[in-house]
Amino acid sequence: MENLELLDPQDTKEDKIDIDQLIRVYINVRASRDEKVEKHKEEIQKLDEKMALIQAKLLEEFKQTNADSVSTSSGTAYRKLKTTYSTHDWESFYNFVNDNKAPELLQKRIHQGNMKEWLDKYPTDLPIGLNTTSEYTITVRRKGKK
Repeated sequence: MENLELLDPQDTKEDKIDIDQLIRVYINVRASRDEKVEKHKEEIQKLDEKMALIQAKLLEEFKQTNADSVSTSSGTAYRKLKTTYSTHDWESFYNFVNDNKAPELLQKRIHQGNMKEWLDKYPTDLPIGLNTTSEYTITVRRKGKK
């Protein structure tokens, strides 16, 4: 691994590390992180499968005993009913929301790609209360091998 100690946050000398060195260290750190994630991915998947099996057995036990919670010396397990709503006909759903004046049925978030497209087409037609935050980010790519 490259000299990670060169990236001391307390260091105030801006000219100590050149851009090439920063990019090389970044690529190496990212590769190291990716290796660790990949190494543990299979192990985590096995643990998730075990947890799902145990949850299924607990759900079956709760169903048989008609219980919503069980407390033991090891811990407490709760059974909750989770309901998810979706639609396959968005046009009808939007009409329903409009007809019933029920915008609270929708989540309060803006589709980022669609809003950008709208602003590109209609730069002067802004919704009231629209906030915009922009920030630069860095993308680092490894140089292709020749």
